[in-house]
Amino acid sequence: MGTPSMHFSESPEDPFALGHGASAVLDDHGTVVGWSARAQELLGYPAKEVIGRAWQDLLVDARDLPVARSVVVDAMRAGGWFGVLPIRHRDGRRVEMGFRVRAITRDGERQEWFLVGAPAAEVVAWQRDRALLDGLYRRSPIGLAIHDADRRVIRVNRAIEKASGIAAEATVGRRAGEFLVDEDAGPAEERVRHVLETGEPLIFTEQSARTRHAPGRERMVSVSAFRMQDSSGRVLGVAETIEDITQRHRARRRLTLLNEASARIGTSLDVAQTARELAEVAAPGLADYCSVDLLKPVVLGDELPADTAGALLRVAFSPAEPRVPFQEGDVVPLLPESPQARCLAERRPVLERLLSLRPEWYAMDRRRIEVASGLGVHSLIAVPLMARGLVLGVVSLWRVRHSEPFEDDDAAVAHEFSSRAAVCIDNARRFTQQQSAALTLQRSLLPGEVSDLPAVEVACRYLPASGEPGIGGDWFDVIPLSGARVALVVGDVVGHGIHAAASMGRLRAAVRTLASLDLEPDEVVARLDDLVGLLAAELETNAESNQSAAIEQVLGATCVYAVYDPVSRRCSLARAGHPAPLVSTPDGQVTVLDLPAGPPLGLGGLPFEMYDLDLPEGSLLTLYTDGLLEARDGDVDAALENLRECLAHSADPLELTCHGVVEALLPTDRRPTDDIALLMARTRVLPPENVATWQLPLEATAAARARELVTAKLDEWGLSDMAFTTELVASELVTNAYRYADGPVTLRLIRAQYLICEVSDTSHTSPHLRRALSTDEGGRGLFLVAQLTERWGTRYAHDGKTVWTEQPLPPS
Repeated sequence: MGTPSMHFSESPEDPFALGHGASAVLDDHGTVVGWSARAQELLGYPAKEVIGRAWQDLLVDARDLPVARSVVVDAMRAGGWFGVLPIRHRDGRRVEMGFRVRAITRDGERQEWFLVGAPAAEVVAWQRDRALLDGLYRRSPIGLAIHDADRRVIRVNRAIEKASGIAAEATVGRRAGEFLVDEDAGPAEERVRHVLETGEPLIFTEQSARTRHAPGRERMVSVSAFRMQDSSGRVLGVAETIEDITQRHRARRRLTLLNEASARIGTSLDVAQTARELAEVAAPGLADYCSVDLLKPVVLGDELPADTAGALLRVAFSPAEPRVPFQEGDVVPLLPESPQARCLAERRPVLERLLSLRPEWYAMDRRRIEVASGLGVHSLIAVPLMARGLVLGVVSLWRVRHSEPFEDDDAAVAHEFSSRAAVCIDNARRFTQQQSAALTLQRSLLPGEVSDLPAVEVACRYLPASGEPGIGGDWFDVIPLSGARVALVVGDVVGHGIHAAASMGRLRAAVRTLASLDLEPDEVVARLDDLVGLLAAELETNAESNQSAAIEQVLGATCVYAVYDPVSRRCSLARAGHPAPLVSTPDGQVTVLDLPAGPPLGLGGLPFEMYDLDLPEGSLLTLYTDGLLEARDGDVDAALENLRECLAHSADPLELTCHGVVEALLPTDRRPTDDIALLMARTRVLPPENVATWQLPLEATAAARARELVTAKLDEWGLSDMAFTTELVASELVTNAYRYADGPVTLRLIRAQYLICEVSDTSHTSPHLRRALSTDEGGRGLFLVAQLTERWGTRYAHDGKTVWTEQPLPPS
């Protein structure tokens, strides 16, 4: 038979239904004994032309007769037949008709045949619709649920039955929400109600669909729904197609987790913070609980050992669980047979889908086993943290109670984001190592505990920057000078890291060397400027000659240098691009010194100016780096005003004032982002009775007169035991002045921490210490002075020089 042409109606009905199909009755000889009006409509034969005639002579073309006879044979054998036959229309054309034939017995013996026919296209369309419905309910992998107008389930297909684990007959007459957990039931019923009431279809709406009999089993579905209506528009219910997309949802969630891990892990160069970020991403992103345990050298920023033996430190645990035996900071021991130990030894993830709480698996004591049992731990992934071939620690992911066990894909995802986190942790470890080295270097270069000085009482603070920018080059120093004076210096080198710390050390050493020459503050700063320029040129030359050096170093600095004399109460200052110091007087007045700013060190070619002022006894001089004013919120003006308020109480104990400044200007919740150096000095004044000054004429008797004055004054001070040495020193210094100077000579004795002897003249000739030959008549004076005193030196002024000596006082 040929293939019939098919035309599909929008909603095909049963073509053999009563009143729709064409019917005919044949007797047992094949004679037509019955003919319906529908048969006449379809084939064109009126009943009077057909009844009484043999059907094959009238309705079958000669070429189709063999097929028709074969159908008759098959029908007689089977008692019925269904199929398609070509029939001759009254106008002679062939019509493809579908037939359903059934044998009928009359009067107990006589047999007749009842035929129902319809156009073949309608029959084929109807068959396909029947096959489609049958496939949807029996063989489709996509779930199908039919709800009536009361939103109750009237039928589900086998895909729904298989996925939910609920028998199809058990769902009939109940609402969908009755089978789902409470969190998922509401959205499911609301979805059906919305479609039923509005008629708006839903397309690929994703929703969680966990069933009540397996609440811990994750199930994600994609739902499409439409309202069903009959031909009159009456609402019959809602049909839903439900596709299980759990695996697709998990894959998408894992990909999202990896993206989130990339964004959230490694936001700082702090090992502990990076470990916490890892734990917070993993739980609840992939697990119910996550612990991050690192080798101790990783936490401390030390070099890593070749093996991974030894205990681990618990660095992070998320979410917080007080029942867990090992909290952050605790040592976590591991038995060799535990998954974590195997993970570290084999350097690969270890997946335990279903755990039995055995001590050899968890390396737990009894209390740890009890805690794990209470939490319902049943599945574990242990992932090694490895970066650059080094093992840093282990990440443990746990699932508890109703959560589904881990899968291989979960282990792969855990390994992926743990590998990324390991690189961040190792970067933080390396930074901590460099930070520690820089901090150690910096602290070794900064002064230790400042001893009590006759000129000032000192309090200081140094606060290194937080981990992100690294250690900077801030420094301070308190340098004792001759004549009981003191030099105070605070500086700041540009940049951070070990290079800044090393540059700071070089500048501090240079300042001490220049201070030992007793130069004026502006000259000290000018020579520092020259030194920074030379160092910067040296760095530039080295960078050009060493093309492999990838680190660009920029050398620049600011500083403020002050010298205070407790005898004259005179303070001289100079600065190079540094914040101006503050002075607080005993009456509570706080002043920002109007000190010429000067250019930063290293620019070269610009002058520096000195600023002089007299300070009352008990004045407070405050020097600091810019990090102090920028520490809280960057508002320098507000911070400066805050600093002035703190310094207004300058009569308080100095350490208390210094602590108050730090508390007021630094944030309480984090470390500063820049180094902070703070130096506070409360001035002292030497009592007049502790200072003796004499003007000596430039004549031959000056040395003898000096010896008389020194002896008398030491007897007055109760230092007669020092008279012989001191009068010899004074005599030699005055004799030298008599020989080489032109103007008057000044002799001064100062009783402070040391007994200081000074001789000043108008000459700028530098005294030279030498070892005289046995034949020389002179040249032994300064050698004797150096042997009899603890320290000696020369300082220069505009009108001459001063040679000074220091001798330790006897214990009082």
